[in-house]
Amino acid sequence: MSVAESWSRVMSLLREHASADHADLPGPATEQMLAAAEERMGVSLHGDLRTWLVQNNLDLPEEDLDDDVMCCGFDGFPDEGSFFLGIRAMERLYANHPLSSGSEWREEWIPFLSDQDAWMGLFIDVTDGRIGRWFVSKPTTTGEYASLAHYFDFVAEMLTRIGAGDYPICSVAEGRLVWS
Repeated sequence: MSVAESWSRVMSLLREHASADHADLPGPATEQMLAAAEERMGVSLHGDLRTWLVQNNLDLPEEDLDDDVMCCGFDGFPDEGSFFLGIRAMERLYANHPLSSGSEWREEWIPFLSDQDAWMGLFIDVTDGRIGRWFVSKPTTTGEYASLAHYFDFVAEMLTRIGAGDYPICSVAEGRLVWS
């Protein structure tokens, strides 16, 4: 499946099983937003990342941003402790990544999922589209998923299990994912 198809599957499952969470998600990023972010970061976005962001740019509205945390996003999606980043949040974390001052971080890695303190998350390697994971004080891993589409397929499988009541740490109440 392509990244667009995989993300569409995630959105369909979210709409089906957690409609209130789905309704909260914002619309797409514009090409102008993406080009401006690329210029400021000094790196071109991987095609899969661009394709995803023009479907859903998951930045919070300006009035919901919290200056006391490193990253902001929609709570509870895709899991309890982390959230997808929109282009503004990606750019901010890219510029201020906690590992950027050492040898554990490369400038071709763009974070797209993080916890609020940027201690852990996932990134896409713009050179080959593979997905890696960082966790402060642990080795960074690359190639955890072959592509963004493969990662979204994993999220879709998780949402399928949640919808079937077969995911012990998450349920749905009043259209929202509830993590235990």
